[in-house]
Amino acid sequence: MSEKKYSFITIFTYGLVLFSPIAFVRVFQANPSQIIQLTTLAYFLGAALMIAYRLKSQTFELEKRQKKLLITVLIGIVGIPASLVLQMIILQIEQRFLGEPIASQNTQNIVQLIRNNMIFILATTIAGPLMEEFVFRRAIFGSLEKRFGFLLPALVSSLLFAFAHNDGHYLLYAGLGFLFCGMYRYTGRIWTSMITHVGMNLLVILTQLALQS
Repeated sequence: MSEKKYSFITIFTYGLVLFSPIAFVRVFQANPSQIIQLTTLAYFLGAALMIAYRLKSQTFELEKRQKKLLITVLIGIVGIPASLVLQMIILQIEQRFLGEPIASQNTQNIVQLIRNNMIFILATTIAGPLMEEFVFRRAIFGSLEKRFGFLLPALVSSLLFAFAHNDGHYLLYAGLGFLFCGMYRYTGRIWTSMITHVGMNLLVILTQLALQS
């Protein structure tokens, strides 16, 4: 599968998954609990399809310079606390200079959905981050990196990642996106940023659930 075809079908699949709850309501007339369950299923189906796309796609230029697997895993694990520290720094900047609240409305909405149906935690901590890494880091950043280098594709990918979350914390999500792009490029493996993204989401969600309890 060519880079263009891979990028298109990956982004298209992501769009279908994001808008799937609308279909569940209008077509199946699902109740709120059923919507959460069906959305979780859609997330995992989307992630599984993207893994299949990855296996069938050609190797990107930056992936030809892969680090050893052990280094990839270690960087991914170290990236978890690093991403949390980065979050705290950017949140302070947003609060002091941009007037944004510390709390993320996106995170609060996700936590509320999880409290309504715990199965949704699987979508937000595993399937969701996997899809976002395939879309924003590999399909967008990875496909542009060969032609434009690191900076411009990383900015484009990170800004789109921020706008996709759409809760006012654009600097926060853009900063995290930039970090994930750097990890992907350094190791040449998309699984590096996936490890960090999944671990970060899991810790943030569990902390929020504990605080609300």
